[in-house]
Order: sequence, then C-alpha cells, then structure tokens
Amino acid sequence: MKNILLILMVLFSFNYAKTGCVLVQSKDLNVTWKAYKTLGKLGVSGQFTAVKYLPNQIEGKNFKELLVGSKVSIDISQIFTGNPTRDITLVKHFFSNLKSQTIKAKIIAIKRSDKHEKGKPRTGTLDVEITMNKKTLVIPMKYYYSNEHFDATGTIDIFDFDAKDALSAIHKSCYDLHKGKTWSDVTIGFSTMIKATLCNIEIKK
Repeated sequence: MKNILLILMVLFSFNYAKTGCVLVQSKDLNVTWKAYKTLGKLGVSGQFTAVKYLPNQIEGKNFKELLVGSKVSIDISQIFTGNPTRDITLVKHFFSNLKSQTIKAKIIAIKRSDKHEKGKPRTGTLDVEITMNKKTLVIPMKYYYSNEHFDATGTIDIFDFDAKDALSAIHKSCYDLHKGKTWSDVTIGFSTMIKATLCNIEIKK
C-alpha cells in the first residue's frame, strides 16, 4: 500500500513539474488613449469601442505564449470619451483625416523585468507593431500585471505616423478650447484579464 501511494505521489509531482503553470487570457481587450491640450497639458481620455482581438493563444504557461503574435484591429470611427459632442468632433476632424479608418497592431516581443518584489505588480516591456495612417512603427510599451489584470501603456507621436494634417485639423477646430495648443504625443494603452493557476508567473525573454 505504501509503495502504491509513493508511486502516485511521484506521478503527481512529475505531472505538476511538466505542466508548470496555467495562464488563461480573456478574449476581450480594452484599448484606450489620452491626448493632451493647452500649455498645461491637460489630458483628454478615451477608448475605442469597436476592437477585434485575435489572441495568439487563450491558454499557455507564460505571457510570451499568450501574447506574442496576438493581433488587434480597431475601427477608429467608434470612440467614447464621455462627451458625445467631443466624440463627433474627434471623429470628424481627426480620425476621418487619416488615410485608413482602421488601426492594426501586433505584439511582437515581450520581456520581463529582471527583479520582482513580492507583493508588487510584475512588470516588463512589450514591443508592439502599430499600423496607423498607412505607416507601421514598432512602439515600446511597459506592462504591469497584478490581481489577474494585465495593463500596458506607451506613447506615440502623431508626427511619426505622418498624421500632421489630421492633427492640424483638430487643432484648428478646437483652437479656443485647447487655448492654442494641441500636443502631438498621445498616451496609448490596453488591458485584459489573465488568470493564473498552479504557478508563479514566468515570462520567457
């Protein structure tokens, strides 16, 4: 009897070591942005409401397996800022002046931070290939993972995407509201839920 129990314990340990951890991500992705106005650089936050997310994998043993290769397609005519009048203005004078009405993105790399303090969010960096206004650039982003929430933030410059005309149009339309200053840098972000079981979170570099 003791031998049988010992064998079962060894098999269980082997299977646990083989499978390691299990991460399961949501199929939903929330994509946000924050633009800036006035010399005081006041932020105006919004989100895209028509986002199609194609995850690389729903389940895996690390963030790399789940996220690298994941793609997103965004209809830029569908936004929400909490102000319907502002939404109409942004779509009409900024987004409609871009060469394409879709933003596409793909996660191409991920790397964890070298150090992690117990009780604090796990952190690292992502490289995201973004195509906007028919121009493609690789944008670095920082990620934070805590309590099953995965959040990433980065910064783009509208001029880098050859979108000067679109920026000029919204600047002209909102000149008084922006007090003569519309910034070209925009904070971008995305978030999703990733459940972790049987493991400490590990990420392949």
